[in-house]
Amino acid sequence: MKSSIRSAAVSGLAVLAMLGVTACNATATADNGKPASSSAAASGDSSESPSPTPTTDPVVFTTTPAANAEDVAVDTRVTASAQKGTLTKASLSYKSKKGNRIPVDGTLQGGTWTAGDLLEPGVKYTLAMEAKDADGKLTESTKTFRTANLTLDDQVDVAISPRDGGTVGIGLPVVVRFDLPVVDRASFEKHMTVTATPAQAGSWYWLSSREAHWRPKTYWQAGSKVHVEANLNGVPAGGGRYGQKTQVSDFTIGRSVIAKVNLKTDQMDVIINGKFVKRIPVTGGRDGFITRSGVKVIMDKQTNITMRAETIGLKKGDTGYYSDTPVKYAMRVTNSGEFLHTAPWSVADQGHRNVSHGCTGMSDANGKWLYGQMQIGDVVETTGTNRPMTMGNGYADWNLSWAKWTAGSAL
Repeated sequence: MKSSIRSAAVSGLAVLAMLGVTACNATATADNGKPASSSAAASGDSSESPSPTPTTDPVVFTTTPAANAEDVAVDTRVTASAQKGTLTKASLSYKSKKGNRIPVDGTLQGGTWTAGDLLEPGVKYTLAMEAKDADGKLTESTKTFRTANLTLDDQVDVAISPRDGGTVGIGLPVVVRFDLPVVDRASFEKHMTVTATPAQAGSWYWLSSREAHWRPKTYWQAGSKVHVEANLNGVPAGGGRYGQKTQVSDFTIGRSVIAKVNLKTDQMDVIINGKFVKRIPVTGGRDGFITRSGVKVIMDKQTNITMRAETIGLKKGDTGYYSDTPVKYAMRVTNSGEFLHTAPWSVADQGHRNVSHGCTGMSDANGKWLYGQMQIGDVVETTGTNRPMTMGNGYADWNLSWAKWTAGSAL
């Protein structure tokens, strides 16, 4: 009986002990002060605890054009930025028709990356970006888009003169030529820049829809360094066309050489770097073939060429026709056929009267010396006749007043 009572008491104590253990578990707390899961406490496994709530919103990348866009216009300027974060890096590239990966330069400023060039037609671009959120966590994203296809007839090609790396005279203008007409000249001109060191004021003048010239207000300063940029890739040309590419040229202005030709006295004074160097007897064009007065520029230099009457519109039987004539030294100054050249057959007339077909002639010795002194771009100032230079006939740019020249700009 006693043992039965004792057994019952022990059993009761055991039950109370178990209840006490259960109560202790029910009131246990986690480190954060919240009630802990009984199953987690029992097992000691915390992997099933709820994930912590993010403290910041995820970064959102914003781009122009949008990701996966098709037929994007080539005059689109690509940009990238980040919302709910800060853009730290971006890179744009495309695969050329030859399979090469071509990078596109850009600048990151104020949280926005902007491409430095417009787009190529018919290619797939890849834009890779990185950004940091408020906690400094880095997020990466890559987006792609494809540009619209263009035919060659939809694109205007450009060429710049003087050539890159050359040295030219003080009178040579910058010439930009296009293979197709430019309808929206202002659009193109905004993207064509000329920078000289030392700085010199200048302006563009459009001779036609296919050719524009830039010159300073006065002749270039000798020794100037000139940088030309025609950033026309993707620029609208009007009429549904766009610039095909960007072209750059850097050249140097040489010493100042000016030949002053007076066809009343038939003398040429050569001025180098502002100082008189030599006087040369010359002959100019006779009646019917009057030499043009005005400012001309050396366009080309040639040795041992043949002068032909046909090149100035004469045929056998015409008054003034002459047989093919060899010339040792010649420098072209107009498209219509005027040269400074050696003319040994007219030495007796040089310094006295005008007997040529429009060219300025001199002896072999003087012509050789002058040829060695002058380069493409040097200036020939002709006076003494009543026949003027006309725009488009060589580099006649300096014959326009500054007011008329600037009026030829599209801006």
